[in-house]
Amino acid sequence: MNREEYLADVELAWCPGCGNFAIRTSLAAALAQLGLPPHKVVLATGIGQAAKIAHYVNLNGFNGLHGRTVAAAAGIKLARPDLTVIAESGDGDLYGEGGNHLLHNIRRNVDLTVIAHDNRVYGLTKGQASPTAPRGYRTRAQPAGSPSAALNPLALAVALDAPFVAQTFSGEPDRTANLISQAIQHRGFSLVNVLHPCPSWNRVQTFAWYKERLVHLDETGHDPGDQGQAFAVATRSGEQIPVGILYTTDRPTFADGHPVLSGDPVGLRPLPSSDVVRSLLTTFF
Repeated sequence: MNREEYLADVELAWCPGCGNFAIRTSLAAALAQLGLPPHKVVLATGIGQAAKIAHYVNLNGFNGLHGRTVAAAAGIKLARPDLTVIAESGDGDLYGEGGNHLLHNIRRNVDLTVIAHDNRVYGLTKGQASPTAPRGYRTRAQPAGSPSAALNPLALAVALDAPFVAQTFSGEPDRTANLISQAIQHRGFSLVNVLHPCPSWNRVQTFAWYKERLVHLDETGHDPGDQGQAFAVATRSGEQIPVGILYTTDRPTFADGHPVLSGDPVGLRPLPSSDVVRSLLTTFF
């Protein structure tokens, strides 16, 4: 399949210049690289500008509640492990409202790929500071500056031993597509944090701002198999922004250690007989 076959022919309701356009294209390119049939891929999203992507691609889509993106994706993957399941949403949805689900699904190591559109603002609700915005970041909702320190999703994922942790920039679509492709192929929980500009609400982290600060880890001799080194890179202060694969490891997935999930996919197993259902209803009701 080619990239265009994954892209829905619909009007895109994103602001001109938004990084979401490039991320959508990179996702399609990654799926084309892997040759994945659209009917074998599920894209779970939450609420927000980034979450609209489920309507803009030719894939199975699931729009969940705000912050429940990873939870919905995990449920789908556990019921249908034969499908490629991707959770994709914004930094507010995944790291703010959805932070708890992110933490525990990394801990459980559900075999998912999570793609975070990280522009440091809540773009749909007019630009409030998101969890990844730095302390002091000023918005119309926080004119005195955000009082909270920024969440570091890369350090969080590395510390929790997520099997695949990467960061990329929407302005480098080919690199982004390659990283998404590698994340999908890596067994276990994969996080790809995609930095991108928001020309409507974020006038600080612009396209040019990012380009001046990117450091490509594959050009620095970084060892993604070294957790300590990965954590040091993730927490490095200063003006340099790491992009590439920070950390990779292999460990058993949640399904590997769960007896109910062995064998045929739960979602494809035959329903219990009417006698069993009747007995359960009689017992509990």
